[in-house]
Amino acid sequence: MDPKTVLGEFKTFIMKGNVVDLAVGVVIGQAFGKVVDSIVKDLITPIPGRLFGQTNFSAIQPFGIGIGNFLNALLAFVMLAAVVFFLVVKPMNALMAIARRKAETHPSAPPPLPEDVRLLMEIRDLLKNDPRRAEAAMLARAEIPPGA
Repeated sequence: MDPKTVLGEFKTFIMKGNVVDLAVGVVIGQAFGKVVDSIVKDLITPIPGRLFGQTNFSAIQPFGIGIGNFLNALLAFVMLAAVVFFLVVKPMNALMAIARRKAETHPSAPPPLPEDVRLLMEIRDLLKNDPRRAEAAMLARAEIPPGA
């Protein structure tokens, strides 16, 4: 096992596009998670605290069952899901709908036909009109080298 070969393989692996894209996605996801956590903790969580007088329900333990911890986790989940839904999902859906409508009203031009398809269409049209001209056109095209 040659160290240079192994290092070369490792470099090739690391430089693949999907590995780099994944790393960027993880970093952006972490940063976005911190923003969402801050919104929930600093902006949303104080609202139930003002309404109910507290935001920590862990003291609620009927019959020794820690239902308060469950309520804390459930409330945190609902608030986090609401923030992600209203600040990420809804705006993205609106942007996608706008892009879809724009694409429907202004369709892009179809891509140009490949040369072989255009040639076959030309031969087809010539055959419809005059079979002898089609044969002459095919023979003339056969003499042209590819890529010319």
